[in-house]
Amino acid sequence: MTEPVLDPAGAARPKGGKPKRRFGGTHAQIRSALTFYKVLAYATGVMLLLVVVEMVAKYGFDSEIVAGGGAFLQLLPEVVAETAGGVNLSTAVLIVHGWLYVVYLIADFRLWQLMRWPFGRFVLIALGGVVPLLSFFVEKRVHRQAEEDLAAHPEAAPRY
Repeated sequence: MTEPVLDPAGAARPKGGKPKRRFGGTHAQIRSALTFYKVLAYATGVMLLLVVVEMVAKYGFDSEIVAGGGAFLQLLPEVVAETAGGVNLSTAVLIVHGWLYVVYLIADFRLWQLMRWPFGRFVLIALGGVVPLLSFFVEKRVHRQAEEDLAAHPEAAPRY
C-alpha cells in the first residue's frame, strides 16, 4: 500500500495518483442536502407552473383567480376580485412562489457548498427555479451528478 502524499494545495493523494476528492461535509450530510434540494425543486417547479397559469389569467383574460365568494373557483376582473370576498389565489400564488424560491436558493447553496462544485453550477441550478419546467430537469441531472460523485469517491474525506 502506498503512503498518501500531500500535493501543493494540501489535498491528500496516493503516490503518483490524482488528488483525493474532498467534500464540504459527510456523505450523510450531502444526501440530506440532496433530499432537501429535491423536495424544494419539485415544489418550486409546481409553484412556477401555477404562476404561469396566474399570468395567463391576468394578462390573457384580464382576470384574477378567486376561491370562494360565491363559487369554488372564479375568474373575476381585478376590480371585482377585490370586493367579491373569498381568497385571491393569484396574489397567494405569487407570494408563496416568491418565498419558496428563496428557500430553494438556500437548498441550492447548501448542496453546492457541500459538494464543492464550481460557482457556475450554483448559478445554473438557481436558474432552474426561474424557467417553467426547468427545475424538474435540472433536479434530475443534479441528483444524478451528486450520486455519481458520491459513489465515485467513497473514500473522500469530509472537511472536518
